[in-house]
Amino acid sequence: MIFKNDINYRKQSLIKLMICVELHEQEIIQALFDDFKKPAFESVATETSYILAELKYTIKNIHNWAKPQLVFPSIFNFPSTDYIYQEPYGKVLIIAPWNYPYQLALSPLIAAVAAGNQVVLKPSELTPNTSRIISKIISETFDTNHVTCIEGGVDVAQELLTQRWDYIFFTGSVPVGKIVAKAAATHLTPVTLELGGKGANIVFEDAPLDQAVEGIINGIFFNQGHVCCAGSRLLLQENIHDEFLSKLQKRMSKIRLGDPLDKNTDIGAINSAAQLAKIHELSSSGQAEGADIWSAPCQIPNKGFWFAPTIFTGVTQAHRIAREEIFGPVLSVLTFRTPQEAIEKANNTPFGLSAGVWSDKGSRILWAGNHLKAGVIWANTFNKFDPASPFGGYKESGWGREGGRHGLGAYIKGAKK
Repeated sequence: MIFKNDINYRKQSLIKLMICVELHEQEIIQALFDDFKKPAFESVATETSYILAELKYTIKNIHNWAKPQLVFPSIFNFPSTDYIYQEPYGKVLIIAPWNYPYQLALSPLIAAVAAGNQVVLKPSELTPNTSRIISKIISETFDTNHVTCIEGGVDVAQELLTQRWDYIFFTGSVPVGKIVAKAAATHLTPVTLELGGKGANIVFEDAPLDQAVEGIINGIFFNQGHVCCAGSRLLLQENIHDEFLSKLQKRMSKIRLGDPLDKNTDIGAINSAAQLAKIHELSSSGQAEGADIWSAPCQIPNKGFWFAPTIFTGVTQAHRIAREEIFGPVLSVLTFRTPQEAIEKANNTPFGLSAGVWSDKGSRILWAGNHLKAGVIWANTFNKFDPASPFGGYKESGWGREGGRHGLGAYIKGAKK
């Protein structure tokens, strides 16, 4: 298999993929719109542009990453010389989700190909138009013995999981992640799981409030809240609660919900009737448990699945909306008095994917970062990604990392020779 041993072949494959992605960019944007009314600017910002940036970064560094690593032996083995060669796992299965159906299918594919693996990609059945264009791109780029795209529903995924793989990469919900982990355990197959989250944005009293408001808006309402690392919990220091909430509601009143193909639209439609029902159910539980609800005043279109940007105040740790992943444009607001209380509340979750810290004091940001149990922590910003940086979580947010050299490492067996 030439892709296992020939770095130049892998690099040329990725260059060919990049050209194909650029060629079909408008088709990808249209497919994302057809599947769940994703706004065009979001499709470019979070799907096509991100993949192109990751491809360029990987192509630039692939030769350096593939070099054997010299290991200086201990005195007991002197004068021997040891090298660690980057050996691909072999046959890799990638199962992609529906919320970023293009980016989260191709991103792990790029790393797996760069590492020299043979790949079978299973895109989400909930985004059939995007899956179709992904399959088209794969067939135009790769030999079928190298990379294959298999479309289909849950039954197809279940059948794939019964087979023996050398590595499995899954992005999706916690319940399905546990099914994947159980299937992988049958053959002791290593697996990366990118699962859910319940990210906390901590806003301290010395934070730049206007900047923080924009970060909160982006953190929870981007992609209609269909983001595993969304900042769905807002922790406000008590003495700025009223002022910040007023600023937040004023800014939310300007959010534009509607036609995804209009470049001025901020929020598009919810992915499906089932997901909308889940959002309604959890929002109803918040009201039933005593939290106060406020929704941005906006006109809901007649067709499609829509949910107005919403915040809950008076939320406690006992509320379901503070504990469960809603996966929609719903923000739960809690308060704290001391920095230690903020950390305790932020960490009081089964998830550990993301967090944000807002403060003008660098020492406070570093202190909070050292105490938060999250795989990704942003300071005075949120939802900003770089192809060079690893991404992944703790606890029920999953196992392993993707992105940059760390992501490539998931698909490599370090072999000492």
